[in-house]
Amino acid sequence: MDDLHDFARRYTQAWCSRNPASVAAFYSPNGSLSVNGGDPAVGQVAITEVALGFMTTFPDLQVLMDNVLAKNGITEYHWTLIGTNTGPGGTGRRVHISGYEVWTIGPDGLIAESRGSFDSAEYQRQLGSA
Repeated sequence: MDDLHDFARRYTQAWCSRNPASVAAFYSPNGSLSVNGGDPAVGQVAITEVALGFMTTFPDLQVLMDNVLAKNGITEYHWTLIGTNTGPGGTGRRVHISGYEVWTIGPDGLIAESRGSFDSAEYQRQLGSA
């Protein structure tokens, strides 16, 4: 559990680094990331693009690690995203939203699959676009 907590802490730091490739480095080469049941981004290049999207939308992006839970081979990474939507076409509104990712860790010790979830209606409300 200590190793998993350290992994999650470093993953959180990567999200705050403003370097989207550092987020993708936590994924297996063919790893995937899906958000709210959407089509998964597969591979480190695609995951880099997803991270870049959040980092561009929220130039002051902060991700906080709320908790990491591991039970019966399932890992949940709980987080809070805080940022101001001042990227291109942004609303200028501040967002504070919590969610989680369910991870499958691959044999290489990296994320093989991440299924993320957050309240998208609340996210849109805070952005001012709902």
